[in-house]
Amino acid sequence: MARIKTFDDWVEVMREWQKGIDVDPEIFKRVLGGYELEAKYGDLKSDEIQFGEFAGQRKWEKVLEIPDQRMRDAVLNMIIYQGDTEFASNEQQKLLLGNAPSEYDLYSICRVFIEETRHGYQMCHLLVNHFGNDGRIEAEKMLSRRADQGTRLLNAFNNTVKSWLDLYAYQNYMDRDGKYQLQMLSHSGFAPLSRSMGPMLREESFHLGTGVTGLRRVAKAGVIPVWLQQKYHNKWFSGSLDLFGNDHSSSAVWAYIWGIKGRPLEDKELGEPDKERLNVYARELYYDECKKIIEQINVIIPGDEKLYVPDIRFNRQIGEYAGKHYSVDGRVLDSDQYLEHLRETLPTEEDEKLVMEYCKRDDWVAPKAA
Repeated sequence: MARIKTFDDWVEVMREWQKGIDVDPEIFKRVLGGYELEAKYGDLKSDEIQFGEFAGQRKWEKVLEIPDQRMRDAVLNMIIYQGDTEFASNEQQKLLLGNAPSEYDLYSICRVFIEETRHGYQMCHLLVNHFGNDGRIEAEKMLSRRADQGTRLLNAFNNTVKSWLDLYAYQNYMDRDGKYQLQMLSHSGFAPLSRSMGPMLREESFHLGTGVTGLRRVAKAGVIPVWLQQKYHNKWFSGSLDLFGNDHSSSAVWAYIWGIKGRPLEDKELGEPDKERLNVYARELYYDECKKIIEQINVIIPGDEKLYVPDIRFNRQIGEYAGKHYSVDGRVLDSDQYLEHLRETLPTEEDEKLVMEYCKRDDWVAPKAA
């Protein structure tokens, strides 16, 4: 049985989690002028399920209205994974709260930090209030895992973000993936989950916006060499591709058939999707969006050396290309070549130390444009 009985009980556990990650809450009050964690529910885009075998039926307001236990379990699992990423991101980024390069950056990380906490809070509000004892157990377990202990559910959320360049790339790529995940859940047939997504998407847009703005500011300053900037693009871009899941995912197929997770732009899509390629489809949309962003950043960079988007098969840990030896430009390498290639294209300890040295300068990142 769950130790917690009510959502207020869970909030007390969350307060202990906040203390446990060693972050002073006063910094948020000082920088943000106060804040309040609350569950926010927006309007539904449609009262009806828009896709799958239940299309045209009213969305389910209560868990027991969901027709099948397998479907209920699938919705529960989606909420657990989404919430886990939100709390994990706080644990990954906490080291940067004390060394922001500007007042704007301090404001932005504090706002992102609190909003990511709120997103986890939102998911646990769903778990505790809709999923009975199982939900209360999972909401409590959500706060027992730790990124710095490697126990978060998705491996990409177990890596510490060590520098502000690291953070900008993380926010641009990982939070951009987050936008896609939230869009897909915004079409869910489970109405409370769908209602949760609108407020989260509005907040998420600021998070990924701070990332791409930061990367542009780094490029504009021209202090950190392009080759070194590129390594952080490679790191978080390849990691974010894995978050879309396996290429031919039976769970994605059933989630679509059951009407509980749609395509990113389901309300604008025409025709039936290739259900065997739902994750591939979303990943390719994301890939194309990232390519456009890099093209925009490259306009800022003087000289011939430019950033690039790695091949979609590079450094993949999940899906069809997991464990295969593709280079950033799509070449197939043998094992020894690949290990050397990873050292050349992903941040090493020496690279991280070098970035830290650059970050001590006053001019390593350009001021944010007014």
